[in-house]
Amino acid sequence: MRKLFIYISNRHEDIFKFFLIVAAVFLISRLFPSQIRYQYEYDIGSPWNYSDLYAPFDFTLQKSKDSIEAERRFMARHAPAYYRVNESVKGIVTAKFVTEFKSEWNRITGELPEVNPNRMILEQELTDAGKKIIDLIYQRGYQSTPLSDEDLPAREFVLVKGNQMISIDPDQILDEVRMEEFVQNEIEKTGLAQVEILEPVIVSLIQPDVEYDAALTQRELQERLRQISLTRGMVMKNELIVSKDEPVTSEIAQKLKSLKQLYENNRVSDSPAYFIDVGRIVVATLCILMLMIFLATLRKDIFADNVKVLLILSMIVFISFLYSQSLKYSFINIYLVPVCILPIIMRVFFDMRLALFTHIITMLFLGMYAQNRFDFVFMQILAGMVTIFSFSHIRRRAQLFYSIGLIFLSYIISWTALSVVHTGSLRELNLEMAGWFSGNVMLTLFAYPLIYIIEKVFRLTSDVSLMEMTDLNTPLLRDLSVKAPGTFQHSLQVANLAESAIYEIGGNTLLVRVGALYHDIGKMDMPLYFIENQNPLINPHDDLSFEESAAIIISHVIKGVEKAKKHKVPDLIIDFIRTHHGTSMVQYFYHSYLKNYPEKIVDENTFRYPGPLPFSKETAVLMMADSVEAASRSLLNHDADKITRLIEEIIDNQIRNQQFVNSDITFKDVTIIKKVFRKMLMSMYHVRVEYPH
Repeated sequence: MRKLFIYISNRHEDIFKFFLIVAAVFLISRLFPSQIRYQYEYDIGSPWNYSDLYAPFDFTLQKSKDSIEAERRFMARHAPAYYRVNESVKGIVTAKFVTEFKSEWNRITGELPEVNPNRMILEQELTDAGKKIIDLIYQRGYQSTPLSDEDLPAREFVLVKGNQMISIDPDQILDEVRMEEFVQNEIEKTGLAQVEILEPVIVSLIQPDVEYDAALTQRELQERLRQISLTRGMVMKNELIVSKDEPVTSEIAQKLKSLKQLYENNRVSDSPAYFIDVGRIVVATLCILMLMIFLATLRKDIFADNVKVLLILSMIVFISFLYSQSLKYSFINIYLVPVCILPIIMRVFFDMRLALFTHIITMLFLGMYAQNRFDFVFMQILAGMVTIFSFSHIRRRAQLFYSIGLIFLSYIISWTALSVVHTGSLRELNLEMAGWFSGNVMLTLFAYPLIYIIEKVFRLTSDVSLMEMTDLNTPLLRDLSVKAPGTFQHSLQVANLAESAIYEIGGNTLLVRVGALYHDIGKMDMPLYFIENQNPLINPHDDLSFEESAAIIISHVIKGVEKAKKHKVPDLIIDFIRTHHGTSMVQYFYHSYLKNYPEKIVDENTFRYPGPLPFSKETAVLMMADSVEAASRSLLNHDADKITRLIEEIIDNQIRNQQFVNSDITFKDVTIIKKVFRKMLMSMYHVRVEYPH
């Protein structure tokens, strides 16, 4: 047991990395549905590229979406419209007519003192005639607006009267215009005297008794829509669906689609359900394993850092989660998922190779669940490449929008090209995809705040933060310019030298510039003890021993680290402060001690910087630039030969003292760096090239 604990203690980093990989594989594989993936891809009009396909079992032939939608539209146009009769209206209108007509009759004929039998008889005859006309109106039914609908000429009209439903001709029901004509015709048929007084009374009293029943009409329509069959016919087992090289017609495509639905709904597998899960886990494992092999082989520094491994795996899981969610909702297109966030984050925090490899691995896995797998993988990998190449450095906020625009163009161009390949025409181009691509690039803008979140959570430094640190008005640099103006000017010159050199040999120019600006902040506490800040007439080292002077000079590294930590400067920049002198000697005070005390045994560690040594191209270049720039100030005459000899002597001495053994810098790089330094220093000191006379 004790040996086990010792083993775990010694290998805890590797064990933690193993659990990270296992967790990532588990999460990625569980995000997606356990369903059989259909193995065939095809395009209507293109030849069938596989062998002859026979039906593996009996299955129903699904109707296409267009066919079902056409049936729904037909049903909506031909579904019956229901109108309900209010049978109480007739009695109410008849009673009102008797009262209103009697009043109108008395007004017209006047009040006579004697009883006129003819008058009373005519009044009764007219009253009976009016009631008969009202009865005839409500026998046909009256609706104030016409029933017929020009847009639905074949629609059935059903009249609901009590418990009866009667199919009617829409012309049977009177509307306002036809009702007046009907009253006029019926009045003329009576042949009674003074019959014309009936029309205004009847017309003013008639109320509609037929009302449109929207609820019943809609209920009936929904019932009929539910009865629409989603299938048509059967495909029998061993029936030939499509033969090799045969063009895929719409009918064949529908058979293939019906077969695909059965496969993906797990209705045709004789194998246990867990087989699919096992296969998915194996695929996810292979993808993550290839990524880890890439890191272990080409980016050992990242592979050794579990925090960075956690970030990479977390981003893959994050993008996989977004993609899996889009698959759950049919109204969301998979191209809305901003997968280019992944290469952006990888490029910002790491490098192009890792960003590209991570993006490709992720897209290959996600492509298994796309409808058109090749199209999806091709478009997403292309968009990722465009993202990586256009997103080299975030030095300006406009850079992000520039990259977003290029991503959108890559989607549009690749989608259009693939559509032409599949259909042979631009007429069938799905213009809705432009909207999904627009949404995709808008969501990709979320990468900007995500960079900030990742910096805080994972304690990493991006180019965004580095760019902010180059602002000379930041508190540390402003204090440096006030308290140690000579050191500040020295740092600016070192930054120019280092940035130019690292640009030529390949490296992070922004990182080395920031490192150069902050590498000497430890000199702020005792600026006058450093020659670039001294008054020519006063040297505080004159009152100190050589050991004390060396200790003060060396202490600026320790003080710089402490000051940087206090101001929360990223560790990436603190590394430049630690390493910019490596384990070199404070040469002036060391040689002064030897000269003045030749009989004493000197402890070299008293005059040596504590290190560590530079461990990257950037830190190595800064060490060279710092030493060369400082030494160049001591030259009395800045001619080309002296500058060249100075550069050669300083850098060669650093190589002899093995200051660059931990950095990945080559002799070719050193040669280029020397040329860049020579050119820059000659320009800084306005050295003219001598021409032969």
